[in-house]
Amino acid sequence: MEKEPSINVLGGDLEQCSADPLTGYFRDGCCNTNAADQGSHTVCAILTAEFLAFSKYVGNDLSTPRPEYGFPGLRPGDQWCLCAGRFLQAHDEGCAPKVNLTATHIRALDIVSLDILAGYDIAGRPD
Repeated sequence: MEKEPSINVLGGDLEQCSADPLTGYFRDGCCNTNAADQGSHTVCAILTAEFLAFSKYVGNDLSTPRPEYGFPGLRPGDQWCLCAGRFLQAHDEGCAPKVNLTATHIRALDIVSLDILAGYDIAGRPD
């Protein structure tokens, strides 16, 4: 199955989220997606200790290395393509991390509004 067009939530070209650690549903460094990506790994987030603790608490431990899967474990400051639903859940719980809108795929808008995402934008763009 092919990737959907690489367009960000602002309507421009999707920028890279992170090559170190390598992120994305396709592990291409970008928050690209397609219909097979049931988690919608489309939000480029800058992780915090608070968010990592929250994610672990709700059953998705992103901080523990899993070498058998080539997963280094994530630390505060790492950028990662989060599931849009998990980002919205963290927003609702008051612990959502900052996001990079230029590296967040437009399909994230199927789950999270641009108004919510813009409130966490690292670039501080006006609404």
